[in-house]
Amino acid sequence: MADNADKAQSKKTKQSKGTLSQIKQIYSFTAKEDKALPGFLALAFLGPVLIAVILGVVIKAGWFTWIMVVLTGIMCGLLLATIILTRRSDKVGYRRMEGRPGATGAVLNNITKGGFSFPQEPVWIDMKTKDAVWRGTGRSGVYLVGEGDFARVSKAMDREETKVHRITRGSAIPIHKISVGKGEQQVPLANLQKTVMRKKIKLTKLELEQLNDRLRTLQQQSGIGVPKGVDPTKVRVNRRAMRGR
Repeated sequence: MADNADKAQSKKTKQSKGTLSQIKQIYSFTAKEDKALPGFLALAFLGPVLIAVILGVVIKAGWFTWIMVVLTGIMCGLLLATIILTRRSDKVGYRRMEGRPGATGAVLNNITKGGFSFPQEPVWIDMKTKDAVWRGTGRSGVYLVGEGDFARVSKAMDREETKVHRITRGSAIPIHKISVGKGEQQVPLANLQKTVMRKKIKLTKLELEQLNDRLRTLQQQSGIGVPKGVDPTKVRVNRRAMRGR
């Protein structure tokens, strides 16, 4: 029993050290480009603590209430600072990824909640310009997401849309086309995940499974538009990679 307790305690200690190490790495990665980060974190932490102290004075708290109020302020401050660090770290990560071939696929590949499925490999790519189109699905329908020159990827998405219509003929499955970039009709890379996930649910889980089966068959018949041995999506980026780990 004692051995089990020691092992559990050792595991918790390692996890705690691992978490602190990750936070330090995220901070170092973000602070290099975000010079305002220390000030925002200080305000985020000290704000709730100051409010807690003022509240304690106003209510003329006893010693026990003082302890609880201050501890609550510290916990809220730590939580708020963590949220701000995470968001500003993500912004820095997206800025670093912007314009890199395959960045769109990396972001899409990280969308795994709510039944979304985006393969890392594109269904079409121009090997000269590195423009590419990814196809994925979710309970809101089929997604065609293009990366690169708006005119070129729009034509490519139109062609892919025609292919999808052939296997969904007679149904009301929506096809959402999104072009990623900095143009007027494009979606910034940082807003891509939010844009994909905010579409309304149109399909049941069973209908989504059937759709995915049809798309797999379509993929096997048409093949991927990328030559063998070429992987344009080596930018396999997840949250850790975005933060320099």
